[in-house]
Amino acid sequence: MLITAGRHPLLGKYKIGFMNNGVIKAADVQYYINGGCTLDESELVIKFLVLKSENAYHIPNYRCRGRPCKTNLPSNTAFRGFGFPQVSVVVEAYITAVASQCNLLPEEVKEINMYKGISKTAYKQTFNPETLRRYWNECLEKSSFYARKKDTEGFNKNNYWKKRGLAVVPMKYTIGMPQAYQSQATALVHIYTDGSVLVAHGGCEIGQGLYTKMIQVASRELNIPVSYIHLSETSTVTVPNASLTAASMGTDINGRAVQNACQILMARLQPVIRKNPKGSWEDWIAKAYEESISLSTTGYFRGYQTHMDWETEEGEPYPYFVNGAACSEVEVDCLTGAHKLLRTDIFMDAAFSINPALDIGQIEGAFIQGMGLYTIEELKYSPEGVLYSRGPDDYKIPTVTEIPEEFYVTLVRSRNPIAIYSSKGLGEAAMFMGNSVLFAIHDAVAAARRERGLTNTFTLNSPVTPEEIRMACADQFTDMVLGMNVVSVTEF
Repeated sequence: MLITAGRHPLLGKYKIGFMNNGVIKAADVQYYINGGCTLDESELVIKFLVLKSENAYHIPNYRCRGRPCKTNLPSNTAFRGFGFPQVSVVVEAYITAVASQCNLLPEEVKEINMYKGISKTAYKQTFNPETLRRYWNECLEKSSFYARKKDTEGFNKNNYWKKRGLAVVPMKYTIGMPQAYQSQATALVHIYTDGSVLVAHGGCEIGQGLYTKMIQVASRELNIPVSYIHLSETSTVTVPNASLTAASMGTDINGRAVQNACQILMARLQPVIRKNPKGSWEDWIAKAYEESISLSTTGYFRGYQTHMDWETEEGEPYPYFVNGAACSEVEVDCLTGAHKLLRTDIFMDAAFSINPALDIGQIEGAFIQGMGLYTIEELKYSPEGVLYSRGPDDYKIPTVTEIPEEFYVTLVRSRNPIAIYSSKGLGEAAMFMGNSVLFAIHDAVAAARRERGLTNTFTLNSPVTPEEIRMACADQFTDMVLGMNVVSVTEF
């Protein structure tokens, strides 16, 4: 942890112009990320971060600027979500701040400013929000949001030291890379005379189930059981010049390459199949070998034809969007700052999932990872820049006790003709959903502050640790701590 560093810390500054009814007319946002001592992926993270920074909201006058900052700390690099988990907190924070200023509920301001019809994004890419709004409404309805909101208000009236909060967040997530050449892919498929099949591709299995999905693609294209198919480890010996396994496009691009290879092989086998239509797979392969038909080939996918012109600030940098919404409910102990996650509902646009079990697992895991990022995973440094939180004793990650007591994930269908089998990449998107926990905590803390006569707008920084929560729940005890800090400064 001392050497490798990690995800870029981000500082967001914003100026928002809005009407009293909650309509946001203008936003001027600046982002600074701590790149560390080398550039590494910081420039690319800033580009992604800026392009993703509007999330689900259409603001007619929008300016976003980002800068990677060189520091004397270990170099930070790309992590799951590639800047979006950090930038999304700032977006939801200024939406919540506008709601506070207008004396409206955050969910009302979100719905007011959400994309409504077919529109252009800030970088002039066409976006159809039909599924975004559908999933938002489904999330509100099926999570019983408004009924639970009333229950939460009743609980808060009857409890002074414990408060409950509820928050719902929408998501518009971009898949893929702005540079077209970075989404090309190649695969190598061998059929052996016993009927077994060996598949090699350029994707890296990092726990997202990519290998399983590639076996499914080959099985479907060759029309044989998955037990016939084996995968070779990723290697430049078999598949050279592989694209990076990132941007949630591993299945999209490698699947297309495997599909292409299998279709080439099936085309070669058609004369044999036509002569013996009732034969078995093994019969066809044996006959093809006898007739000197090649049973090995490469498949290729040229990649999504994306582009971004940074001079004109316009382009089509992403092939498609993944939409969704998440609702979380928490209970906060105002005396200790501890919180308990009671329930989470996630509605995710999976289009036609190749493997729903894998995708649900990815969504659940990404959500917990995001929740940890936003609530407990705090990095502490000495004044000289030495990392204090360098191991499990000091750096807290989510455990089984942090999992929501009730956890519901719904894969919602849509159409996506761009990707293989009309599926969608879901590896990273759900990490953003973890910030629904942060803003549920914000809602609970706001209830505590109102009861104590504090109605001014406030900000909770991420991670919203117990210390942060406790001090935000201002009362006579936090006043004593603040008073002691003032005395110590005066004496110094």
